Amino acid sequence: MPELKRQPPPQPVERKSARDFLQAFLHAFVRFNRKNGAVMSSHVAMSMMMALFPFILFVVSLAGIIYQDVPEDVLIELFFGYWPEDVAAPIVKEVHAVLATANTRLLTVGGVLAIYFASNGVDAVRVALCRAYHDTDPRPFWETRAIAIGCVIVGAGALLLAVVLEIWNPLYTNMVTASVPGEISSWFSGVGPSWLAILSLPMLAVLVCHLVLPGRRHSFWQVLPGVAMTLALWAISGWAFSIYIARFATYSATYAGLAGAMSALIFLYLMSVILILGAEFNGALLGVTDADDDEEMSHA
Repeated sequence: MPELKRQPPPQPVERKSARDFLQAFLHAFVRFNRKNGAVMSSHVAMSMMMALFPFILFVVSLAGIIYQDVPEDVLIELFFGYWPEDVAAPIVKEVHAVLATANTRLLTVGGVLAIYFASNGVDAVRVALCRAYHDTDPRPFWETRAIAIGCVIVGAGALLLAVVLEIWNPLYTNMVTASVPGEISSWFSGVGPSWLAILSLPMLAVLVCHLVLPGRRHSFWQVLPGVAMTLALWAISGWAFSIYIARFATYSATYAGLAGAMSALIFLYLMSVILILGAEFNGALLGVTDADDDEEMSHA
């Protein structure tokens, strides 16, 4: 009887220690500085700012096909809900002005251009993440642009799903409160999906960016540390930036009528810096280095 070949035991998954995470966190700043991350963050922030209004117009146009009376206030609340109030207020005002005068028909040249311009913001994030992961992107232009447009459409669909849930939630709440007796019915009063969407949509957006946009595919567990770091720093920096805007900033004296746009642009720049830092953190954990990295670390 032939002897069965023994299979080698599976190699255990390497676990990172707290020291590894700390070293990767510090190394992320070195990588960020070496690759001119501040300049790249400016590019991402400006691209996102330019993509903001086309994306909202596209979402409202798409919602108009599905639902005749588009609840624009709900949609805008979902989109800007995680922004600091003092930053979002002037932008929301301009968004209402644009929506009041714009022709939101989807199947027009303007609608197609809105999708394309909105995809520019996604493509800027793709370039930044590829640089952070040291990925070479062999995909042709049409494929990367199709991925960016697909992300815009999927993002619009996610927002519309949240809007639909918000519309139907009062009916569902009334049914539940009518059928559940006693004080238990009070649990359902005032419960809506908006807060859940405001929290979950940024998480899903960052996760999809790390999984889909880089030139090389990385697993969920490989990108999770950078995603968690990004979301945590976003929450902290958003809170700190709102305090700064409310108490210390004097943009109105410096930029006059452009104060609202400038505060939003600086906020987006801060978010872009943190997004790229999260990707650099993942790259450091994965051990993605090159000669420049080693040289920079030897001088750090």
